Amino acid sequence: MISEKEIKNIIEQVLKEMTLNDNAEFKNHSINNCNEPYCKDEEVPDITAVDIRKQLLVPNPQNKERYLMLKEATPARVGIWRAGPRYKTETLLRFRADHAVAQDAVFTYVSEEFLEEMNLFSVSTMCKDKDEYLTRPDLGRRFDEETKKLIQEKCKNNPKVQIYISDGLSSTAIEANAKDTYLAIIQGLKGYGIDVGTPFFVKHGRVPAMDAVSEILGAEVTVVLIGERPGLATGESMSCYMVYNAKVGIPESNRTVVSNIHKGGIPAVEAGAHIADVIKKILEQKASGLELKL
Repeated sequence: MISEKEIKNIIEQVLKEMTLNDNAEFKNHSINNCNEPYCKDEEVPDITAVDIRKQLLVPNPQNKERYLMLKEATPARVGIWRAGPRYKTETLLRFRADHAVAQDAVFTYVSEEFLEEMNLFSVSTMCKDKDEYLTRPDLGRRFDEETKKLIQEKCKNNPKVQIYISDGLSSTAIEANAKDTYLAIIQGLKGYGIDVGTPFFVKHGRVPAMDAVSEILGAEVTVVLIGERPGLATGESMSCYMVYNAKVGIPESNRTVVSNIHKGGIPAVEAGAHIADVIKKILEQKASGLELKL
């Protein structure tokens, strides 16, 4: 009969061998995947650079082609493998990396270089910082009197269409998509002969801040390009909200929205062209939201 001490020795030996095998597997994986442009020499590869839709994580799948077709249809984490009841290390690391990307999208700010490149002056809602922005949505919808006056002074009053950009819940989305989307909108509206007001940037902005902007400038149609709440699939998704003759306190059903503007959704230039067409219809029908017929 095996003694308790012998059992402990066997368990220790097995655990030791498992650790050695895991370390060797991880080392080989890192070396094999450490190719340009992701890493050089001893740098750690960027795990988020891998397209999760093309990753084959199930060993020896019965139908590899069908498995990959399913993954192509969604960015969700389908077809992952396990170690006992737990995720494999690679899956867990990817989950944590994507979560970090989402957090960065929320808590970082749009760079001054981006605002200068687009020639945008910047104002803020009544939120003082990110913490207040997240905990006081009401302050992210309003401007103080000094800011209202500044917007009036710097912007063209009573424009046919007023477009502005706001960080919302993803500064990453703005830097990735806003420029190309905005330029495509402007090009489309110019082709339709539609007058556009002065663009600017709103920090700590919620969607209903557009109603206050509309009242301040007397815009017929107000448009905001704003960062969406990031998920684990992407932190770069942007939305465009449009509203006709907006006033503070209007129902949300008055807004028309084009969402999922990012490289894995609606490409920025394509979205901009579509938005210009929607704005034209809003002006023609003098309606937006549920009353707009697209």
